[in-house]
Amino acid sequence: MSDLLHISASPRGEASESLSIARTFLDTYRTAHPEDTVDTFDLWDGTLPEFGPAAAEAKMAVFAGQTPEGAAARAWDAARRTFERYAEADRYLFSVPMWNAGVPYILKQFIDVVSQPGMVFGFDPERGYSGLLRGKKVAVIYTSAVYGDGRDLAFGADFQRTFFDDWLRWTGIDDITEIHFRPNLATATADEGRRAAHALAVDVAKNF
Repeated sequence: MSDLLHISASPRGEASESLSIARTFLDTYRTAHPEDTVDTFDLWDGTLPEFGPAAAEAKMAVFAGQTPEGAAARAWDAARRTFERYAEADRYLFSVPMWNAGVPYILKQFIDVVSQPGMVFGFDPERGYSGLLRGKKVAVIYTSAVYGDGRDLAFGADFQRTFFDDWLRWTGIDDITEIHFRPNLATATADEGRRAAHALAVDVAKNF
């Protein structure tokens, strides 16, 4: 029995291509793995804590071997609760639309909240960083309206996958499967690409 957590970075609801593919994935996964638990964390639901001055103070205090106090302690507790919800799962599905060549800011906020010493990474002054989330499995749905692999730079660049894949591997996760639907707007072949992305989501979910 496994726990799958779907983390959604799209605010577009029924209009979202990434969420549509995610629904196909999750419907198939539930059928193929009826004994598993499935949860969704909508990053736009208002529960994601901010990562501002107090949280930054807490992070640096922990880095220095100190204990956060006051507002910093409260910010640290909020970050830890978010991390614990994330770390409880052993399988993840991320739906990640491209925003301005990168990821939505709400996903970057999530990353900043959970990327803490002793949570997703360890650090040694001589050996550097080490990821602490080993043994996890991830599927990522990448979508974009205009950017597409092999297109001219006039159609954009990809800092979406490069950034997010690097973060996952930095945290210790290297079992990563990607599902792409891009471009999904500025192209004459959107329907073909959409069908292919949904078909791949079905295939991946069956054996995930």
